[in-house]
Amino acid sequence: MSGGTVLFLGPADSPLLAWLRSRGGEVVQTEDRIDAAFVRAGGFQAVVSYGYRHILKADVLAAMPEVAVNLHISLLPWNRGADPNFWSFVDGTPKGVTIHCLADGVDTGDILAQKEVAFAPDEDTLASTYARLQAEIQDLFKESWPSILAGTCPRRPQAGGGSLHRMKDKETLAHLLADGWKTPVRTLESCSCRGEEVIPGRK
Repeated sequence: MSGGTVLFLGPADSPLLAWLRSRGGEVVQTEDRIDAAFVRAGGFQAVVSYGYRHILKADVLAAMPEVAVNLHISLLPWNRGADPNFWSFVDGTPKGVTIHCLADGVDTGDILAQKEVAFAPDEDTLASTYARLQAEIQDLFKESWPSILAGTCPRRPQAGGGSLHRMKDKETLAHLLADGWKTPVRTLESCSCRGEEVIPGRK
């Protein structure tokens, strides 16, 4: 990696942070809430958000460089927001991973790279499917990052419809998670409940 500094928003132990640093160049990492002054002072070439727990305000987004992306473990526009893996099974929606531009709103930015992922319901748990999605998005990022950084990666607006979930939405289905991360996904797929918040225009 050549050029300016990359800002990595996410955990210090992230495998992707280590990968970015292994490519050369400076990478600044933080999990803390940031403001526009921090972004402007950094003069960053690019921003990568992966596992970052804070919502970025409009003025912070406005201060971002042109290359500013988020990694989300769902097939957007499906399952924006919290717990995308959980909701993809409860709602029976498409599953996958997406790299998209940072934008005002919850996981609403233009799509840069995306991959649909299939699972075996009789074998998989929430833990194993989550681990698979994390591996898939890391591979997708490594494959796509050179063109994203160069500004040559095609981008496309998200299609209409999809779904959005908040953290509190899962509370009414807590009884399904007696086994925690070991819960078989078939338990969720057989649920007749639908706790989602649907985006207008969803098919």
